[in-house]
Formats: sequence, C-alpha cells, structure tokens
Amino acid sequence: MTTLQSEQRIKNLLRLVAQQNASDLHLVVGRYPTLRLDGKLYPLTQESILSADDTQALSDALMSEDNKKKLIADGQVDFSYNFEDKARFRTNIFHQQGNTSVTMRMVSGNVRTLEELNIPPILYDFTKNTQGLLLVTGPVGHGKSTTLSALIDFVNHNEDKHIITIEDPIEYIYEQDRCIINQREVGRDTKSFPDGLRSVFREDANVVLIGELRDLDTISTAMTAAETGHLILATLHTNDTSQTIDRIVDVFPAHQQNQIRSQLASVLLGVVSQRLVPKVGGGRIPAMEIMMNNHAVENLIRENKSYQIDSVIETSLREGMVSLDKSLADLIQRGLITMDDALIYSKNEEYLQMLISKK
Repeated sequence: MTTLQSEQRIKNLLRLVAQQNASDLHLVVGRYPTLRLDGKLYPLTQESILSADDTQALSDALMSEDNKKKLIADGQVDFSYNFEDKARFRTNIFHQQGNTSVTMRMVSGNVRTLEELNIPPILYDFTKNTQGLLLVTGPVGHGKSTTLSALIDFVNHNEDKHIITIEDPIEYIYEQDRCIINQREVGRDTKSFPDGLRSVFREDANVVLIGELRDLDTISTAMTAAETGHLILATLHTNDTSQTIDRIVDVFPAHQQNQIRSQLASVLLGVVSQRLVPKVGGGRIPAMEIMMNNHAVENLIRENKSYQIDSVIETSLREGMVSLDKSLADLIQRGLITMDDALIYSKNEEYLQMLISKK
C-alpha cells in the first residue's frame, strides 16, 4: 500500500466512523477494521482483513515524525488527530506481538450541555464554587470527559474566569467566550500532569480541568490546589463514591492516610459516578450516582467509614443526591432502558427491584 493509498484508506474509515456515529475504530492484524457502536464491536466485513503491513502503513499515515519516534521508544503513543476539521480522535497506537495496532476514539466536535447529554443540570451547581475538588468517575468509555466538558463550557459562557485544562491528549476544543481558556497537552505543552498542575499556582488560574488523577503526585498536587483558591475538576477510574475515596486515600503511605482523609473531607465538593447504559431504540444514556459533600459525608470520610456513604446518598434526595440504582430505576420508569440492562449496572439488584415495584 502506497502512502497515498494508506492516507485515503484511513480517511475512508474515519469518515465511516463519523457517519455511523461510532465511538471507536480498532485496527488489528488478522481482523477486519472494527467499529464500536453503542458499546458493541462490529467488524467491517466489506473491508479486507488487515495484514501487518496494513496496520503499519495506516498508523504511519496518522503519526507525525515525533509520534513515530515515541512509538519506537516506548512501544505506544497517545495523541489527538483532527480529521478534515469534521471530527477529532483520541488516538492510541501500540505494539503487540511485534505488530502495530491502532485504537481511535471519536470525540464530538461540539461541546454539549448537560441537558443535551440527559444529565441532571444540578451538576452545574458544582461550578459555582470558587475552590474545591469535583471528581467524575466511572469505567473507561462511559462519558466522563464529555460530562466535564459540559461543565467547563458552562463556566466559559457564564463566568469571567481563567480556565486551564491539562489533558493527555486534548479532547474537546473550547471556543473562548467570557473565559480565558488555556489547554495544555501532556507531552507537548507540559512534561506531566504534576508539572502542569504545579504551574497553575503561577498562572492565575481559577478553574483547572485534570484529564485524569493517575498517581500520588497528581492527586496530592490537585488536593493542594483545591485548598488554595482553585476549582479542580478531574476524572478517576473508579466505580462509585466509596471506592473513589478509598482509592485516593490508599495511594498515600499509611502514615499519611489520616491526614489525607481530613484534607479530602475538607476539599471534596462531590463525586459523580456515571455509566452509559444501552438505550431502548439505540444509543446510550447516562445513569448517574451523584454525591454532594455535606457534614455527614465529611465526618464519614474523616472517620474512615466511606462504606456508609451509600446510605447518606439514598437518604439525601432533597439535597440533590442520587444513588445509581435510583437513577437506573428512573430510566426504567421512563421507558428509556430495559430492566435487563439496568441489572447489569446495578449496585444492589434487590434494592433496584424494590424501587421499581414501589412505582
């Protein structure tokens, strides 16, 4: 395959991803090019099965010279790819069994509102804080970055602030309105998440988006920033509030954990845990656990009783808190998801069935 043919083939595949509104494209030796649609994989059988030369040529068509060097040095490389100014893709190219594989996730060109995403607009209330830490959690591919982009854009259109994002790679591009927005990509604009975060103390930032809390250094710096006049929005790959709190605390050495619990109890604004559930008729819709930090939650974090936070969420509906099972039950009642799909994501099947039977 010539360079021109490779470029044309990858363009055709990406055009198909956009047309089908797929979330991901996979290019793997010995397989058809494969799309992920509504969480399921669909091989493009009208295409030819990919050879080692194919995946190498297609990946070369996507990469800059710097990215090619990084792939050789590290065995993988992450970057964002703009396709004809129509779509953006979060791209990961990596080696496996001596061959090259490609995974590309489409990032919507337009930042959507919470209402458009079928997410409770009460989440906008978190952005009214001048400092503190909001965590959006959930498995990979369940819309965490999309939710945060809606919050960032809400601030952009409603406040006069300086927003800095630190991402790996940059996903959504914001059109600056009332806010100044600086977007920094790890590896290109800053060496690492901790380095980028430390610099916000000197950059007069009001709001900071952190693509992912990956390690002790990033978490520690984020918590300090949340204490010192910055609103920090970040993602974490955890399943619910209690697991999120435990994950943050457990990153630190044992002798620091009591101090960290106290610090986290003070700076945490809330935890939003979301799942994208198959929607009746096609597509996916978010089910969300929303925890807002109050005196009860703060005390449970300090006392190392995070396992009791679920009970506080269930009894704090009037404050805007919602358990995951309550969110699932509501989607079932509205005819948006099936009971079978809800049970896959439920934290407590008996409680979910009780909520449904009550209505």
